[in-house]
Amino acid sequence: MRKEGDALFRAYQKGGRAYLLEALQRREASPNNDFVYALFDHGRKIAGKFEAGEPPRGLSNLTFIDPREGPDQARGLLTRLPDGTGLLVALDTEGLERLDATILLLFSIAFVLIVALGIAGSLALGRHLKQRLDRISTTATAIASGDLASRIEESGASDEFDRVDTALNAMLDRITSLLENLQQVSSDIAHDLRTPLTRLRAEIEAGLNRPDNARAMHEALQRALDQSDSVLSLFAAILRIAEVEGGTAASGFQRLDLSALTASVGEMYGPALEDQGRSLHCSADTGLAILGDRELVMQALGNLLDNALAHTSPGTDIHVTARRDAGGIHVAVADNGPGIAAADRERVVRRFVRLDASRSCIGHGLGLNLVAAVMKAHGGSLRLDDNRPGLVVTMTFPAAE
Repeated sequence: MRKEGDALFRAYQKGGRAYLLEALQRREASPNNDFVYALFDHGRKIAGKFEAGEPPRGLSNLTFIDPREGPDQARGLLTRLPDGTGLLVALDTEGLERLDATILLLFSIAFVLIVALGIAGSLALGRHLKQRLDRISTTATAIASGDLASRIEESGASDEFDRVDTALNAMLDRITSLLENLQQVSSDIAHDLRTPLTRLRAEIEAGLNRPDNARAMHEALQRALDQSDSVLSLFAAILRIAEVEGGTAASGFQRLDLSALTASVGEMYGPALEDQGRSLHCSADTGLAILGDRELVMQALGNLLDNALAHTSPGTDIHVTARRDAGGIHVAVADNGPGIAAADRERVVRRFVRLDASRSCIGHGLGLNLVAAVMKAHGGSLRLDDNRPGLVVTMTFPAAE
């Protein structure tokens, strides 16, 4: 209305009252014009179709006489012209009321639709969540009942739930693997203990059956002591591995000269290996330094040399080398013996794993497992490869800065 009033005021300024009256007639004759007009001269209407008295200046709510409907409500703007006349521009509020009603209806419909969609979406989401959680619950119940092979069925949608299902299945696989390993370890411990304990009992029984023969009793007790030492060495190895894997050794790491340590290995183990018909050759680059525990590194090298002695025949050449490259410092123990099949190299470093199915050979299957634990404690790695012929075991350490 204000814009319409301003346009008529400019028409008055351009051509006076006559020009204004002509503009009013043109607007009232237009079929697309919803405005009604009136021109008042000191309270008396002198032009326009709006049937009402002169309202106060400015915006106001008006009651006028509609030719078709009788008394009706309108919203009008009265502008005072320079000659004292009042120009009224008004708009019937019925159209606004219809527009308000239409808007209210549309908002009501939209609100109902939004609420309906929200309820439907909530029900659908709840049902979907229930189905996915039921899968997890069903699997958990099955595992609790003893079915360790049960796994959560994935939907294939690659959504967040599938990622959770994948992570949970991986966790279950790991737990199953650990349980199987625990069962295997328990079985292996029982098997390894049975033989020395049986021998121990036999030696004690033999000594008791010869109470009058001091020499025979002494020999029986000595053999019983040897069997006791075998049992104790088994538990000592288990405790040592647990200690290394516990991470407490890292607190005492110092800078070690691997070059000098390799030379010491040759001096310590060379004569014993030569007495057993093997030859030991040690070589190392100069200036090789790591952060570690000297006793653990020496024990790891000793275990590798003991394995080389136990699983090779006389005449075997054993080489200990220490080299450095961009990947770290590599200490390798290689022999030209029978070696280990590629399929068994990953398995043989596990606890109590022995390639001798009858478990008749000496040892408890803990040597390489201890070496692996030592390398993990030092932040390094252990790798078994074919020496063509024989086996090469490489321990890779991070170089000290």
